[in-house]
Amino acid sequence: MQRILDSQGNLVNGAEPRLSLERTVEGLRWMMLSRAFDARATALQRQGRMGTYSPVKGQEASVVGSSLALDPATDWIVPAYRELPALVRHGHPLERIVAGYMGKVASSAIPEDTNVLPNQVALATQLQHAVGLAWGLKLQRKPGVVMAYCGEGAASEGDFHEAANMAGVRRAPIVFVLMNNQWAISTSRELQSAGEFYRRAEGYGFPGVQVDGNDLLAVYEAAAEAVERARRDDGPTLIDCVTFRLSFHNTTDNPSAYLPEGWLERAEQEDPIRRVQTYLAEKGLWDDGSRAAVEGEITEQIDAAIQAAAAMRASRAADLFENVYASLPERVGRQRAELLRLTGGDV
Repeated sequence: MQRILDSQGNLVNGAEPRLSLERTVEGLRWMMLSRAFDARATALQRQGRMGTYSPVKGQEASVVGSSLALDPATDWIVPAYRELPALVRHGHPLERIVAGYMGKVASSAIPEDTNVLPNQVALATQLQHAVGLAWGLKLQRKPGVVMAYCGEGAASEGDFHEAANMAGVRRAPIVFVLMNNQWAISTSRELQSAGEFYRRAEGYGFPGVQVDGNDLLAVYEAAAEAVERARRDDGPTLIDCVTFRLSFHNTTDNPSAYLPEGWLERAEQEDPIRRVQTYLAEKGLWDDGSRAAVEGEITEQIDAAIQAAAAMRASRAADLFENVYASLPERVGRQRAELLRLTGGDV
């Protein structure tokens, strides 16, 4: 397993990180934003002000470290449902994401100039779209790379196999980031696969690497190398990020019903945020003052996003038909007209 920063925030064996100190500070802020938003979103869901939410807590280094290797101007993100900081960094406004959790369909639309596909809750079904997108970029000789996220549970789906096989055959410019958080809801990693996930890549004709998914520096280095490989037209890479889910699967879940005694306490020793904070403190770039300043900025950012989302218009019946077709097929147009008739118009 590739590791640069150990659980105590120390560089391993004199490692020289590829991620600069300046960008490490940037990465830490994205991680802290994610952790803070998890807490707020959970509270809002409990109050009935937001729908079901899946926290990123514990997986921040995997999400942020991988996305830092991308250029939002040319590259694409195809998410599952636990990649919020990557989406915001890539240009998807936080207030629109919040609006989506509030059920405001039109208000949550991804901006036209943002290279992000919608969240996908159905396991692995986004991966074929991701490969098609990457193959399309290659056929059009465009410079973009696609980064597709999934969990280890999704790797047990046939859709994962089909997508990875096609990516290998077409040498598509795609990076598969597998969030190996040890639990597919309540099914442990050991009950899903007898082997290591990253080794599967060899069967599809491209490299797989396993990294400490709680190490921001190691995840970034693996992702940067994979993105460069894709840009050279050398094909896909599978990155197996071994990490830990430090919260529930989503706000409908009760992990105490299935986690072994002491599992969460042991996993918390690998907290990715504390690891980076310790590392930067040793470099003289992090202290109580800088922490308070960043936390204050993040609170203001989240407050503003929630207020903006609350002020956005609620969904209307016609929103079901928007942002799907460039022009509605006749059959779908008839369905739209019938729905509006039954609901009394565009309400």
